[in-house]
Amino acid sequence: MSEPPRKTLAVALTYDAPHAPRVVASGRGLIGEKIIQAAQAHGVPVEKNAVLAQALSSIELESEIPERLYVAVAEILAFVLRAAEEGQRR
Repeated sequence: MSEPPRKTLAVALTYDAPHAPRVVASGRGLIGEKIIQAAQAHGVPVEKNAVLAQALSSIELESEIPERLYVAVAEILAFVLRAAEEGQRR
């Protein structure tokens, strides 16, 4: 018996220091795919992390992420910053 195909889950964050990152978009299936497409169209790096996406998807839109997710999200922000720096070097 095969598993049913998983629907794409995507969560978009914004970060305005000194505040915690906020969830600004979240969706599964077609909406999740559209979130990823919009990010890519605007040059926003996309990081695949199903466990973190699942945790973030339960947060109300426009809400700051909870403290328990700071470390995981900080790792994603570091990835985004490295990708931006590499893009500027090219």
